[in-house]
Amino acid sequence: MHRIIYSVILYLALPVIIIRLLVRSLEVPAYRKRIGERFALQPMPKEFAKTKLTLWIHAVSVGETAASAPLVKELQRLYPDAQIVMTTMTPTGSDRVRMLFGGSVMHVYIPYDLPGACNRFLDKYQPSLLILMETELWPNLVHSCHHRGVKLLLANGRLSEKSATGYGRFATFTGSLLEKIDRIAAQSAPDAQRFIDLGANPEQVEVTGSLKFLVDVDEKEKQAYFCAIENMARPVLIAASTREGEEEQVLAAFKRCLDEIPSLLLVLIPRHPERFVKAGKLSEDKGFTTVRRSDDGVVESNTQVVIGNSMGEMLDYYSVATIAFVGGSLVDTGCQNVLEPAAMGIPILVGPSQYNFATICKQLEHAGGLKTIQNEMELAQSVSTLIADERARQEMGERGKQLVRENQNALPALMKLVVPLASKL
Repeated sequence: MHRIIYSVILYLALPVIIIRLLVRSLEVPAYRKRIGERFALQPMPKEFAKTKLTLWIHAVSVGETAASAPLVKELQRLYPDAQIVMTTMTPTGSDRVRMLFGGSVMHVYIPYDLPGACNRFLDKYQPSLLILMETELWPNLVHSCHHRGVKLLLANGRLSEKSATGYGRFATFTGSLLEKIDRIAAQSAPDAQRFIDLGANPEQVEVTGSLKFLVDVDEKEKQAYFCAIENMARPVLIAASTREGEEEQVLAAFKRCLDEIPSLLLVLIPRHPERFVKAGKLSEDKGFTTVRRSDDGVVESNTQVVIGNSMGEMLDYYSVATIAFVGGSLVDTGCQNVLEPAAMGIPILVGPSQYNFATICKQLEHAGGLKTIQNEMELAQSVSTLIADERARQEMGERGKQLVRENQNALPALMKLVVPLASKL
């Protein structure tokens, strides 16, 4: 009954959902492309073969897609004849799938969680195993897969206290949903306990750690653009994956820092491409000498701010960083990926909103590789203090890097759950 009510509400909300999609497409035209996929109305690719084993991975957007990369590569190694379908919800997620896997993985947008759309998708692709990344719990999708005998694995499972409270308001509905998932691979013991408290079978839940610790930061030849920044020998503050309302705070903190460190360079990288232009204009309006990565312009001695308006270069940006501030944390959006700078030995500053990476942030802070700041003033103070103390920066960076090294067992632990499910197919 709960699922029927949920479906009716979703059908009634469909006009609003479509309007929102079209509104978003005004800033990001890709949102109005391939709309048929969101209702599972797309034609099948010619290379798709229903006679082959099909493994389906759903990763909502860029972060989850990147975290799934080691898993995808291991599946390709163990099941070379299988075809892997990966779904995302966002165009940036789609771009990242193509960037990471090329043509070796088929990408399609996940359909809206409508009974008809879910069933059409399953009819088309006939997957044998669905791996959901993190907390992608869609009632009709889970029900349809369970009903058809598609094995379900929740990988890299994460459930914050805030999310658990929300799900807990519909305890009966949530419990019946979790019971249909064959295995849950939780990132941490608290995550596992929250899933169990909401109704998951304890025997089906296991702590495997986070795939996000498997960050590929192998040294590669730097592009000339980043070499030029590095060769200037200026201290560089990276403000990564910033959100709406956060750039103002970062720029205010940066202005304070310039009083003590006039050579400091800020590289500001908004989380969403549609906000690149706005961030650049904001920086110029504040009076900073600003260049954009896409202009391929030279970063000169008088350049104060670089707008990182490119995709797929986050590790390149981090490679020239002295200190990293990770965004989504001075506004209440839960923080973005802190493990990339940690893996590269960069001292990390984050704001108080950390629920997307709560366990990992706590681990890094306990290890001494991360510091939580409360506001723009504390951000400025911490940057100035660390710039002035090279030894403190090095120690902080090394402690974060060491923690990442110590948590590299998530993939083998996860595969111990995947292989038995796949062997039953």
